[in-house]
Amino acid sequence: MTQQYDVYGLGNALLDIELEVSPELLQELNIDKGVMTLIEEDHQYKILKRLEGQSMKRGGGGSAANTMIALSQFGGKAFYSCKVANDEDGQVYLGDLLRFNVDTNLQYHAPEAGITGKCLVFVTPDADRTMNTFLGISASFSEAELVPDAIAQSKYTYIEGYLVTGAASKAAAIQARDLAKAAGQKIALSLSDLNMVKFFKDGLLEIIDSGVDFLFANESEALKMADTEDLTVAVDYLKGLAKGFAITRGPKGSVIFDGQEIIEIDALPVKAVDTVGAGDMYAGAVLYGLTHGMSYAQAGELGSKAAAKLVTSFGPRMDTQETRSLLEKSGGR
Repeated sequence: MTQQYDVYGLGNALLDIELEVSPELLQELNIDKGVMTLIEEDHQYKILKRLEGQSMKRGGGGSAANTMIALSQFGGKAFYSCKVANDEDGQVYLGDLLRFNVDTNLQYHAPEAGITGKCLVFVTPDADRTMNTFLGISASFSEAELVPDAIAQSKYTYIEGYLVTGAASKAAAIQARDLAKAAGQKIALSLSDLNMVKFFKDGLLEIIDSGVDFLFANESEALKMADTEDLTVAVDYLKGLAKGFAITRGPKGSVIFDGQEIIEIDALPVKAVDTVGAGDMYAGAVLYGLTHGMSYAQAGELGSKAAAKLVTSFGPRMDTQETRSLLEKSGGR
């Protein structure tokens, strides 16, 4: 089977609305800091009304979409399956993917009537990110949005953990996993958010099944997954779920398991102003490395450099020229 794509990603299509806020304002709005919370459209509308007049940055988002765009910016070939509505936001979202040379099911599947999902992204002065998400039509993401031929022609299928929240989207994630396995291709999964592990651990284990090839988690997600406060215990637990994995630890860097040994990757000392998309960027860089002949250590180092660069400015993405520059400095091509 010809491998036309490096990575086939699937996840939620969300228009990001990013705002800088104080922790006190989050408290006033009764918003849980540092995690993603699903909310209804009217609740999201009320929050936006309360923040009317404040500077807002809008752009295409969604965790796995950010990762696929990062992969493409490094020079990889990506495909992304998602669901948008036939509204203006949906057209903007499609244009965003195509602008970054990411192929998508949206090129083949006519959008349905509805509302494209939106994510309010709150950035506090400590560079933390808090998200309130209305999934919109993305809540009905299903197997219908999958493109089996593209999955079969991809070295990795990358599943966004957020898909575990819906019955149809979880079924789509499992179907994508099975299609990749049947084609002899690899499977990667991101745990995505602490709340996914807190409230949907059983569903995540259902997607993981007998094990994935690579798992992405941050330290809090890994610890919660293993029900421990000891990172060593969490590492041993994840070894039972994946052949390889990466645990990001913010300013402490990250650890990567290559199937044989644990590799510690140092963080670059930077002044973080916005951590939105840092994990997505890290995953995109690591997946690029793993699909382009890099060792696990080299892929982890590229991920660390990319995430460190990203958090020094606002927004979940870097300029393509910046990503290529990081690659050249890492000895990549």
